[in-house]
Amino acid sequence: MPSDESEFESAAAATLESLAERLDEAPEEIEADLEGGVLSIEVEGLGTFIVNRHAPLRQLWLSSPVSGASHYARDADGGWQGTRGEGRLEDRLSADLAPAGFIGGLS
Repeated sequence: MPSDESEFESAAAATLESLAERLDEAPEEIEADLEGGVLSIEVEGLGTFIVNRHAPLRQLWLSSPVSGASHYARDADGGWQGTRGEGRLEDRLSADLAPAGFIGGLS
């Protein structure tokens, strides 16, 4: 596996694990499950959010019942920046989860 691919896989896995751990502290209306590199977030009253790796483009993809689909690529600071001006992944997800009572930041 080329270095860039292994770096992407490592960074993506670390980000998904970090998000899952932080969401474990969320209100009971939010249930997060990380399995096989896919983070599923079930939110009572909102629906299902999915965050997953897209290895061919080296991106993380978010499917949100609130804001729709968005794609994130690693930036120079090691974060995940929206490819179409959506801002950072953690900020978008935090904002989308706010109606369910999640007020803790994911950054």
